Amino acid sequence: MLDELLGRASLKQRIDELEAETERLRKRYQAEAERRAEAATARQEVEERNNRLEDRIAQLEGELERLEADETGLDVRRREQLRGARLKDVLDRLASVRTGPEGALTLGVDDGVPDAVRDDLADVLGERLALIDEAAPCLCCVDDAGLLAVTLDPPLSPDVDATWRDRFELERDWFLPTGRHAVALVRTDLFAFGVYEGDERIDYRGFESDVKGSHSKGGFSQARFERLRDGQIDDHLERCRDALSAYEAGGERAETPLVLVGQRGIVDTLVDESGLEPTATTAVDATGDPEPALADAVRSFWTTELQVL
Repeated sequence: MLDELLGRASLKQRIDELEAETERLRKRYQAEAERRAEAATARQEVEERNNRLEDRIAQLEGELERLEADETGLDVRRREQLRGARLKDVLDRLASVRTGPEGALTLGVDDGVPDAVRDDLADVLGERLALIDEAAPCLCCVDDAGLLAVTLDPPLSPDVDATWRDRFELERDWFLPTGRHAVALVRTDLFAFGVYEGDERIDYRGFESDVKGSHSKGGFSQARFERLRDGQIDDHLERCRDALSAYEAGGERAETPLVLVGQRGIVDTLVDESGLEPTATTAVDATGDPEPALADAVRSFWTTELQVL
């Protein structure tokens, strides 16, 4: 009664209403924050997988082509990943083949078999000529009797015009690590660099950078986290550029070809921003610490796919 006389009852009722509204808004904000956190975490997981998935696109496209070939009854007779001693053995066998004066064709194929030799190859391979188009870019070795027909996908793709001779024209340094060369592996948080004489590493340097991984919060905290992470990646790439610049400034570059491998987007960014002109670039899936990751990347790079048509 006293509250009503003093006008406090309506105020207490309003306070209760405001407290209830505050509690409702607090729960709504908490639910929204949790939803944003879940979305942000899912986004980061997708980004972390993105480079690896991109690296597999080429493999999936190749598998799709093989499935399409199956529908028409066409497929290669055998497919093998070659490296090391096995690769050397296969190259020796190809080099040992002898034919008549113009019985062995060596051909570099970019987008498809050139018109200049398409009819000749069609006479030898028939409908299986389409398998060379599917394997492009590649090197093709075919003899005029159709006894031997293979494609090779070497690490260093040469520009080879159609050459008819009594043997196949294959240079070992297209396929195997020969002479002095350097390999640099770059990830968002890692750099590893090795100088090699053939397949023996004679110099090494590497480091890891502190780049934040996933984040469990949303809202402004998430945006701040992403800006911080992007800045850490930029700092890491700057360290990578400095390391490669020191290699260039040391005079090694002129005599030592450079192969740059790693995460696709990171490699492209480093090349664009540093002005480097590596002999070759490719995406590899090399995980772990710098030194073993570099060894894994080198092994992956110096691998050749053989297809027997």
